[in-house]
Amino acid sequence: MMDCKRALADCEGDLEKATTLLRERGLAKAGKREGRATSEGAIGLVLAGNVGALVDLGCETDFVAMNEKTVALVTSFAQLVADDASIDSVETLMAAKLNGEPLEEVVKNNIATIGENLVIRRVERLAVEGDGVVGGYVHGGKLGVLVGLKTDASGAAVDTLAKDLAMHVAAADPAPVALDRDGVPAKLVEKERDFLIKQAKDSGKPDNIIEKMVDGRIGKYFSEICLLEQAFIKDPDQKVKKIVEAAAGEAGSGIEITGFARVKIGEAANE
Repeated sequence: MMDCKRALADCEGDLEKATTLLRERGLAKAGKREGRATSEGAIGLVLAGNVGALVDLGCETDFVAMNEKTVALVTSFAQLVADDASIDSVETLMAAKLNGEPLEEVVKNNIATIGENLVIRRVERLAVEGDGVVGGYVHGGKLGVLVGLKTDASGAAVDTLAKDLAMHVAAADPAPVALDRDGVPAKLVEKERDFLIKQAKDSGKPDNIIEKMVDGRIGKYFSEICLLEQAFIKDPDQKVKKIVEAAAGEAGSGIEITGFARVKIGEAANE
């Protein structure tokens, strides 16, 4: 209110000029706020049939992160991602337009209005080619997941499976790194193998059994980080692969997980 009063006084009561002045001053303040730490944030999720999108919008405080306007803003960003297959990164999203206005300006205007720095930190888009569905889940506004299912079936069994798998990816500890063993980055496997070899040597194991022992432990490592091999969070006696097969039987059609994305506020991809 004081900003409005000062602007009106500086513009001798001219409402239109005062509005322009407020905008200019707001954007000037926004520029000063850029670069301030954004340790909090909100996740935007949009699901549209066989497409899903997630956007991580960073802010400074939890109060702003939980604000309805912030949630609506980041959701509108996610809608842009879902609607346009060419938007698959922060850079391409920032180059897009929202309601005809460049997104960079949208962000700056909201920084001026909200009074905190805002940063789009991560963008994920998941699409299933052909028939299928993308399910999603957001936990506490801080963690979002997408899971793609390829299937010509539809209905409650498929929708429930997609949601349950998204919840599994969000809750699993450790979080899945890849869908199956083929998708695990070679560098990650090599790092784990080196660690296990060193661990075995330090324990005094003879060289002739270290290799077999490490191979067995690498297999266990895969079962912990590959989604299809993980124990299902809602039924630990069953592997995720078996849960998918059971849902396919109920739906009367094959179901295949095509991929997943997991976004936690402030966390980089593949971290």
